[in-house]
Amino acid sequence: MVREDLKEFISTIPNNVTIVAATKYVDANDMRVLYENGIKDFGENRVDSFLTKYEKLGNLKDINWHFIGHLQRNKAKKIINKIDYLHSLDSIELAKEIDKLRETPLNVFVEVSINLEENKNGVPYYELENFIDEILPLKNINIVGLMMMAYKDSDNPEIEFKKLADLRDKLVKTKHIPLKFLSMGMSDDYLAAIKAGATHIRLGRILYK
Repeated sequence: MVREDLKEFISTIPNNVTIVAATKYVDANDMRVLYENGIKDFGENRVDSFLTKYEKLGNLKDINWHFIGHLQRNKAKKIINKIDYLHSLDSIELAKEIDKLRETPLNVFVEVSINLEENKNGVPYYELENFIDEILPLKNINIVGLMMMAYKDSDNPEIEFKKLADLRDKLVKTKHIPLKFLSMGMSDDYLAAIKAGATHIRLGRILYK
């Protein structure tokens, strides 16, 4: 159920920050309500769920489809030419698979492991520069930014997010690539992410109170 004061909530988010509505637990009808209230960016975690909602909302031509979950190589073919952004590029093998399957360059965020948590995906921060060197030559990969997740119960997520922002700034200088975007922050920590420079916040539960 979409929160009744959605428009008021949206008005509290800076204009230069994109709300990506995480729709893992909502159906196409609720997504239409979000759309009618001005949200045009939707993020899905699962391939099958994405395909169902993509078909049901196919008449809404100005939606930006984001895939924000871990994408397995063996499922990439099903969605790779339907999405506008991938937030979770974390392996050379997946990058090569996308490059092979994609018909036009795909906007991707490289997922970075800032905290090196064992149960999370992402390129370890100390390997990021080499990782980007390897995927830059791929013609159907357009790196637009970096993505991360903070510790679930972090006392100060802004410090973690600032690490990603600093890493991005360093890469822009050393690699001379325009990494314009930072995808970081969810319902519990989006305010800290915005303070640290997030351009895309992935909001789920807070949109559906």
